[in-house]
Amino acid sequence: MNVPETDNVLPHSSSPLEQDILIKNILLTHDPNGCFLDSELLLCAMENIMCHTTSEIRVPGLYFDAMARKIVRDIEVVGSQEPLGLIIHKISREILCKCSVEGDSHTRTMVLFDMLRNYRWDAKVVLVLAAFATCYGQLWLLMQPCPVNPLAISIAMLKQLPSNFSALRPRFKALNLLAKAMADVAKCIIKFESLPIKDVKLDKETMTVTKSQIYLSAYWVIKSTLTCSSQIRDLTAMKLEQVHSSSITVAAWELLSLVYKLGRICSQLRWQVDVCHQQIETKLHQKLMDLSKETQVDNQEVLHMLFALRDDTPLIDCSSQKKLGVSELKNKVVICMVSKPEPLPIEELLFLVQQTYDHPHHNKLERSYEIVWVPIPSSDTWTEAEERSFDFLCYSLPWYSVRQPWLLCSEVVTFIKQKWNFKDEPIMVVFDSQGKVTNSNAMDMALIWGDRAYPFSASVEKKLWEEEKWNLQFMIDEIDSLLTKLVHEGRNLCIYGSQNLDWIREFNSKMKEITNAGLQLEMAYVGKRNPSEHERNILATIDLEKLSGSLSFTKIHLFWRRLESMRRSILRLGKTANTDHILGEVAALLDMDDENGQGWAVMGSGSSMEIVRLQGARLMDCLNLFSVWGKNVGKLGLVGAVKSAVEPPALPGHRCQSRVRPFAEGLIDETEVCNECKRPMEKFVLYKCDTRE
Repeated sequence: MNVPETDNVLPHSSSPLEQDILIKNILLTHDPNGCFLDSELLLCAMENIMCHTTSEIRVPGLYFDAMARKIVRDIEVVGSQEPLGLIIHKISREILCKCSVEGDSHTRTMVLFDMLRNYRWDAKVVLVLAAFATCYGQLWLLMQPCPVNPLAISIAMLKQLPSNFSALRPRFKALNLLAKAMADVAKCIIKFESLPIKDVKLDKETMTVTKSQIYLSAYWVIKSTLTCSSQIRDLTAMKLEQVHSSSITVAAWELLSLVYKLGRICSQLRWQVDVCHQQIETKLHQKLMDLSKETQVDNQEVLHMLFALRDDTPLIDCSSQKKLGVSELKNKVVICMVSKPEPLPIEELLFLVQQTYDHPHHNKLERSYEIVWVPIPSSDTWTEAEERSFDFLCYSLPWYSVRQPWLLCSEVVTFIKQKWNFKDEPIMVVFDSQGKVTNSNAMDMALIWGDRAYPFSASVEKKLWEEEKWNLQFMIDEIDSLLTKLVHEGRNLCIYGSQNLDWIREFNSKMKEITNAGLQLEMAYVGKRNPSEHERNILATIDLEKLSGSLSFTKIHLFWRRLESMRRSILRLGKTANTDHILGEVAALLDMDDENGQGWAVMGSGSSMEIVRLQGARLMDCLNLFSVWGKNVGKLGLVGAVKSAVEPPALPGHRCQSRVRPFAEGLIDETEVCNECKRPMEKFVLYKCDTRE
């Protein structure tokens, strides 16, 4: 990095002693009391006004209107008894009405510093720039060659403004160039003020040099604003014969000299702030890494470093829109849901809400954990579409959110991407009450078990899988209330899928023959992975022809999304489909294809682990053999009866253990099942000699 020239561009005097005196006088006017406003957003408003006054730049009206509405809604001066509009009005009056008062520009500059003593350095500069832009914008409205507003025409006539301003074009151009130069310096000051220097200390020498430049840069921006305002006053008082005078050229050169001076100030300050930023970035990254390894008393320091470096109330309760500090999360498990501003498809997002805050188990936890949404844009800057998505969801979700995610330190965002391995897919990073990461991604846990997975740690995930059983109750969970009710009642249930409508019709026709024969069985179509419009059409046909029950299109998507979560979750434990029964069943369902138009079906009942999965010709052959296995349903159950018909005979050498039962009426008609191979046992009558004397 090349160090910019540092000869006398900052002070109004070349003497180092006079520089020190000026800085001391500036600091005597600085007495911050906690007043805060979003300087970056207010500066954006100032730049939009100036863009409208530049003939070469045109800002779309709709964009400006949207920006203006955002400013009116979002900007407030925290800690001040006066609204933003009144503050800007007072500054405007100060810089315009006192231009003719005796006193040099330095004295008037110091008066403004004293007026703004309670604000931070970035706020001082941006408030003065906003006041200047307001005054200049009002003048520009009156000076348009063909104003469409009759009121503007009348006011311009009363002020006796010249009708032709073409000769003033160099002066206006110089004003706009100076406004841009002042805004560039203000951006450097804003960038420095946003650095977390309270939490991550800069080198003493770097800090001293940078702060001195900040003070002097603020001085020159405010002083330049007074020069601009003086010229605005001259323009409003200008007579017709003065429009073509040589004083116009002199005034333009005065402004251009300030443009040159501020350009050099900006170059030097930008370099110095970048040095600070690099130091902060290195030290903050190391501090975050150290915190992730150290044992903490609570979670406050970790959460502060992540979210509260630039804002004391960095969070918002999306339900109540109440601003919150990280202290609200003390002694709680915290789940950081990191995602793009549009985290999930809306149906998955609603399901995640259902599995957490709307879960029946949630009330039992008494808010022992909180979800904090951390939206991170795709690039370094937020697009208008991303802001709209964030605004909508921030008013719709039931959990907490980072209130102004664009204020997150770039170092924190980098840490999240590198340490937490965040890319494009949303993740849920879990912190325990001491601020220790206990799970790098609990998203799958939340989708599978909901609040039953509390406290969502990796150890709990392992324990849940050790206790879990593969059955229809677990497979369906709470995705569909009707199916859940049927499963809880222990009903026989068949879920099936296919993309071939003819096969679906044939399959349902055979199933109806079976149910008409007396078998109690409920049917539900669950489609396939990644459903498309084709599945929508199939659902409409199933409903129209009343073929069977079905999940809705949205619930089909959730059913398969949850199965994918199951597979990922088990694979993270190091299991394989060959060693884990549930993973084998889940993988088989997810891998089912339908290239030949063949469908598949899974049959079972309630919480029973007895499940049978059939596909294609084997499934249809089984249905054709109903007359063979149907009579065994009463004894073997649905799954047992089906297995007895479709599973291969017992391996050679397998012998069912003999079982002797005393004779009873009707016993000869009952079916006995082998405990090992689950197949019907052959019956024999055994006679025993009576040895009684």
